[in-house]
Parts: sequence; structure tokens; C-alpha cells
Amino acid sequence: MESGSEVVVRRINTGTKYRDFYSWPDEELDEMESTLAIQQYIQQKIRRDFTDIEGILELPMKVDVNVWNYEHLRQFCMQLNELCVMLQPVCNAETCSQMTATASWIFLCAVHKEPKECCAIDYIRHTLDGAASILNSNKYFPSRVNIKDSSVNKLPSTCRRVYRIFSHAYFHHKTIYDDFESRTMLCHRFDRWVKKFDLITPDLLIVPLDDNSDNLSDNSDGDGYSTLINNSVVEAPNYKEDDGQYATVSEHSPQPNSVIEQPPPEVDVEEEDSDEDDETTIRE
Repeated sequence: MESGSEVVVRRINTGTKYRDFYSWPDEELDEMESTLAIQQYIQQKIRRDFTDIEGILELPMKVDVNVWNYEHLRQFCMQLNELCVMLQPVCNAETCSQMTATASWIFLCAVHKEPKECCAIDYIRHTLDGAASILNSNKYFPSRVNIKDSSVNKLPSTCRRVYRIFSHAYFHHKTIYDDFESRTMLCHRFDRWVKKFDLITPDLLIVPLDDNSDNLSDNSDGDGYSTLINNSVVEAPNYKEDDGQYATVSEHSPQPNSVIEQPPPEVDVEEEDSDEDDETTIRE
């Protein structure tokens, strides 16, 4: 496109040094003529100032909120791949045999036919692969311009699983987490995003940040975990999805510091009709 009398070519040529990437002027969203305009606009705002979280998350006029959230989730998953790579030298089956966040949270990997424990780094890889599979699915998200109402319910459950990557890194690999966060502010942005658009309830955000340091609790996060009580793992019944790709594990939560000797009492299982990926909620 033209800027004054000059033609601006937005292209990274072969041999360009990294410091010279994206050296062209910023472009307004309504000037971007592409089906990837929202993604490009978000990435442009991140490059401009990754610490400007409110500015990055501000919903532009005439942009559908579901498309906006979908593109942000894609961006979070792309950036989390870097954190996964940083964790690989120190996070392995020997050092982190379970996907945990403190001694109170153990997450079961839901990408298997039957949910089961994975070592943390495998859980992280599986979660990012599973998120990529859903977000690139022609069944759920055939368009980058319009999001089907029936597919919107995929976003919160994917957000919950993705957030566990932050929680494991924070509680078990703090040095790496701090290094990554200082260069991206990704967890801070994710935390603000899910609150701003009501994608995850605040009590499930267990990584202590400036505005949620009091949210550390042992409450259920809605799916895919077991809780350590008196060094015993209390596991939940499994509920599989129709397509077998994802499954949800919830639990009947015991009272704090109680000793589990008998199976939990019978509970009613109520399916949440609004959740496309068929998660279940266990209620006493």
C-alpha cells in the first residue's frame, strides 16, 4: 500500500536480520485486506508494546467478540510453544512425572481415549496439540471471519487446559517462568483476557499476579484433575466425549484435611447443555 508518495512493502525478505523484522509502519485494522486481519492486528499491537495489556485486549469497533477471542486464543497457544521449548531441558519424565501445580493439584491428560496421568512436558505438548487441533478444525471453526455460536463453547474449556501450562511453570519452574514472562507478559495478558471476557472464573486462576494473589485455593477447576488429600490421590469418575478426543474428569471434593476411607457419596451428574464439548458438572 502507499504511504504518502512511497510504496510500503510489508514483507520479510530472505536474509533480513531479526532486529529489522516488521520495520514497516503500523496499519489500521480497517486498512488490512485479509481474512487474517484480526490476527495480524493483534500481533502488530503486541510488537508495538507487549506490556500494554489493556490496549492489546481492547475490542475494536465492528469486530465480533467471538472472532476476537478466537484469534487471541490462537495467539496465546502460538506463544506458549516457546515456553514449552524452554521447559524441555529441565521438565521431563524424571523431574516432573505428573502434571502438577503445587502439591494440591494433579491434572489428568484429557487428549487420550481414557483420561490418564502424563508427565508434565507430555501434558503440555498434548494440550497445545489438542488446542491446535480444535482451533484449526473445519468442523468447529471453518471461518476466520465468523464463528458459529455452537463452537463458542469450545473456547472456555480450551482456555482452562491451556492455563495449566502457566500454573505448572510458575509453581515448579519459576526461573524459566519469570524469564519468559518478563519478555512476553503472556500470563498477565491471559489472566486479564479471561477475566475481561468471562472465559474462566477468577477462582480458577491460581498463578499469583498483582491482582489475584489471594486466589490460591484448592477448589475444583472444572475438569481434568485430581486433588491430593493427606498424600492420597482422590480420583474422579471419567466422562468421555462423543468424539473421544477430549474427556473430562471432575471430582466430588472432600472436606479439607479429611481422610478418604470410603468412596464419595453418590452424586447427580448434570450435563451442561451450553458446552459444545460435552463437559459434565458433578454436584452434591
